[in-house]
Amino acid sequence: MYYNRPSYSVGYSPLTISVTDLNGDNKPDIVTASYTANTTSVLLNLGNGTFSSQVIYPTGKGPQAVAAVDINGDNKSDIVTANSGANTVTLLLNIGNGTFASPITYPVGNYPYSVALVDVNNDNQPDIITTNVGTSTVSVLLNSGNGTFSPQSNYTTGNLPYSVVVVDVNNDNKSDIITANFGTGTVSILRNTGNGIFASPITYSAGASTYSVAAVDVNNDNKPDIITANGGANTVSVLLNMGNGTFYSQIAYSTGTRPYSVAVVDVNNDNKPDIVTVNYAASTVSILLNTGNGIFAFPINYATSSNPSSVAVVDVNNDNQPDIITVNYGTATVNVLFNIKNGSFSSQIMYATGSS
Repeated sequence: MYYNRPSYSVGYSPLTISVTDLNGDNKPDIVTASYTANTTSVLLNLGNGTFSSQVIYPTGKGPQAVAAVDINGDNKSDIVTANSGANTVTLLLNIGNGTFASPITYPVGNYPYSVALVDVNNDNQPDIITTNVGTSTVSVLLNSGNGTFSPQSNYTTGNLPYSVVVVDVNNDNKSDIITANFGTGTVSILRNTGNGIFASPITYSAGASTYSVAAVDVNNDNKPDIITANGGANTVSVLLNMGNGTFYSQIAYSTGTRPYSVAVVDVNNDNKPDIVTVNYAASTVSILLNTGNGIFAFPINYATSSNPSSVAVVDVNNDNQPDIITVNYGTATVNVLFNIKNGSFSSQIMYATGSS
């Protein structure tokens, strides 16, 4: 059964989304990066999964990706964007109640395409990691304290790294880097050798045009597995962790057309993480339920607005069931699909994302 789906406006050409509590009210808010508007949009959660109109903040040129986490230790989530047109990251520090200070900028590699905010040197401070499509590298900026960062260190990846996730894959208590390499249909793993320094990449095949990557334990063995969205193959790839950070060959599952982004979350309350993709060309989301041992069922598809480019799966209406939030490049909107029960979802609700 489906209800009408909310939709909210955001900035022009929105590419990515992050969903986290920005104003300390224990309700997750929405942040998007708008590529052609050179802005980020903030939509505060008003309760019951409804959101305020966007508030817009400037970024660097061409923000390709956005993430939000407390980077300066004041218990308020800050915003970081990767700006592909400026070869920078922009920091927007949270000054309270979900409002943000003027941007602070740091240089990174050429054409940064994604960003992660994770502690990689075990000092309990989140560091910045970007993938750089122009040089096929990742940049690592270590947090110096109070939200200031060291100059970038760069490491080689596979060709055209479109996406990054940072997680400990080999159980040594050090966060490793995984990139999805669009140009070669592969993933690269850069193992953390200590103090936020990384080894040469180890590469595994995934599907054609690997857009997005997640790392979640999908077979309940306490080891993070790799899941990619493959836009050129209309599939997701699942690479199970063998232990010590080595992986089995991919298993591919069909999705909608041109999956751009993937999230892995238990949507039907059976304690098994499921796969959710947004399918850019089909204007849908696909849900692949985990049937056990990291094996997935055929996709269930739901309509979104035009050209969804990024997805988050978070409980936004406080009913203890994760909802699906998409950002839609074609309409400059955000859709919310409420989880009705056991992984069934409402029709989309739209929120616009514009530059005005």
